[in-house]
Amino acid sequence: MAISRNFSFLAEHDPVFLQLASTAEQVFAADPNTTLIKLRQLGEAIAQDVAARVGIAIDDTTTQADLLFRLGREINLDPTIRGLFHTLRIEGNKAAHQFRTLHKEAMDGLRVARALAVWFHQSFGTQGERFRPGPFVPPEDPSAQLSALQAEIERLRADLASQHQALDSNQQLAELMRQEKAQYAALAERMQADAAAAFALAEEQSALVDRLKAEFAARLEALQAELEASRAASRPAAAEAVRQVATRTQRAARSLELSEELTRILIDQQLVDAGWEADSQRLHHARGARPVKGRNRAIAEWPTTGRQAADYVLFAGLTPLAVVEAKRENEHVAGKIPQAERYAAGFAQREGFEPAWRLEGRSAGWPDAQGGSFEVPFAYSSNSRPWLPQLAEYSGTWFRDLRSPANLARPLVDFHSPQGLLDQLTRSREQAEQRLRDEGFAYLRLRPYQELAIQAVEAALAAGRTRCLVAMATGTGKTRTIIGLMYRLLKAERFRRILFLVDRTALGDQALEAFDDALLEQNQPLSKIYNVAALGDMAVEAETRVQVATVQAMVRRLFQADDAAFALPPIDAFDCVIVDEAHRGYTLDQDMTDGELAVRDQAQYLSTYRRVLDYFDAVRIGLTATPAKHTTEIFGKPVYTYSYREAVADDWLIDHEPPIRYETLLSRNGIRFERGETVSAIDLGSGEIEQSELEDELAFEVDAFNRRV
Repeated sequence: MAISRNFSFLAEHDPVFLQLASTAEQVFAADPNTTLIKLRQLGEAIAQDVAARVGIAIDDTTTQADLLFRLGREINLDPTIRGLFHTLRIEGNKAAHQFRTLHKEAMDGLRVARALAVWFHQSFGTQGERFRPGPFVPPEDPSAQLSALQAEIERLRADLASQHQALDSNQQLAELMRQEKAQYAALAERMQADAAAAFALAEEQSALVDRLKAEFAARLEALQAELEASRAASRPAAAEAVRQVATRTQRAARSLELSEELTRILIDQQLVDAGWEADSQRLHHARGARPVKGRNRAIAEWPTTGRQAADYVLFAGLTPLAVVEAKRENEHVAGKIPQAERYAAGFAQREGFEPAWRLEGRSAGWPDAQGGSFEVPFAYSSNSRPWLPQLAEYSGTWFRDLRSPANLARPLVDFHSPQGLLDQLTRSREQAEQRLRDEGFAYLRLRPYQELAIQAVEAALAAGRTRCLVAMATGTGKTRTIIGLMYRLLKAERFRRILFLVDRTALGDQALEAFDDALLEQNQPLSKIYNVAALGDMAVEAETRVQVATVQAMVRRLFQADDAAFALPPIDAFDCVIVDEAHRGYTLDQDMTDGELAVRDQAQYLSTYRRVLDYFDAVRIGLTATPAKHTTEIFGKPVYTYSYREAVADDWLIDHEPPIRYETLLSRNGIRFERGETVSAIDLGSGEIEQSELEDELAFEVDAFNRRV
């Protein structure tokens, strides 16, 4: 096997790592598809190795997504490292299922895998964080000449289009396209010739790879057995071993420096995950990339006024929707939003574009604070690092709606989808709230306090609140109230799609029954008026208006699902999340010190329930009969409260009778033994009754005695 220029340091670890990485490099020219598949396998092997070190059980049913989720819980796997694993998994899955990979995509995969391998080596290699890998050495790209020619063709097409010249009659373009065809043929011929050698190499190393995989699996199994034995013998020692792994991986993650190219690869992947076409090398303004009708493109380095260029401009068809400031040195992410705002103000509309302000019914852009206007309505800032609450301004994707000065920048888990941004642009909140004010209540057949609860929520939404809590006593009809609220919000187009979250399947079934039974306008239930997706139906369809789901199912859907099953929903899949029984399980972050951030899993402080709520860019409405402290801190103080005493006073509930208490001699006098008194005791080991004399008096409260016996 030829010595790898980028992965040779992996020789210090299990041989299967170096074998997979070297094979990926060697077949790059002939078969970039296989390169990505091998790199995905490398990522899986590294994840399995780390999991075995902390005692996470693995079997044939364990997916990579599930394994990474469990690693996150055990060792607080760094978000950036999770992003590297995620990119290899996504690209490897596409290569395995689509059988078509460009050399550029495989080259990006090699860069990502190299960074992941460096992190692993700095975590568990003998040199640790002192290891310096040197720069990435790209293998020869046989498609480089073709890519340069295609970029020249795109530039020429863009120039001709801007000058209103016909493309078909341009001789220079025709000559370039002839050369492109010849380059395609030459590349295919070379790849076919190289493929024979690559196939022979694969055949030669097949037995070796199988043997190394078997040895690797046996080593992991032995390591897991050793850790299980250690855990059984001493839990503190096992916990210390996990803590050490967490410390080493976190330190290595902090010392890992991502290049500008690698950062752009990760941001490209985030944009692709959100539904945009993104490739900061290919879809580059200087290389002729332009918006195309019917396509959602993230075009890199779009020029604005003052000889500056936005890192990305997001186009939905011919409409520029958002500007993205995205650079490696962008450590303070929130602080870079003003730069994105300047690009949004300096964006020049071109002939043929469909300005976003026109879609909103305006005749010009939105006023900025400098006497000018924003030509693009939305702004983002990102450094590719997933959002972490404890490092809020230094992580995540920050977003600001520029259409109103009252809109503040806020952190998101990810980018919006194209449809999500278009929906924000075309959906008028002011008109929806006016429709709510004009809408009557008579057809809902609600009790007076239920109408007041709905009015309180609607007033809070009109005031700009994004978190609302309704506290109503058990038996006062919270579900019936929320059905009325949901119907009004959907009818007025205040929200596009609502997620109704429950923490038990039984509650979900009850809600679905209520959606089928409670009559609204024209004696129709909610489920007949709007499409309601039932429990278990987790695919978000365009026509779905209400999705009922358990929190546990959403956790699996968002954080543990394999992408081969179905795509991850975008953060704007739901614009309203209603949580039933909001006092259950929705625990808050605990304070994390800097030291704890290095070794503790944020999921140990932040419940998975809260992660679901934070995932969606949506208004949150909580329902509860007993608001706890953590409930109010998540949803805010109740916007409406209807207590048990109020319900009894209004004759909606019947008060319970006072309890009947039976008094016994024991409850009256307690249990007491005097000093010197002889008492009997049972020896739990032998079962024999022993007699002993008390050296002091002994007394029991009956309640305490009952709890202990």
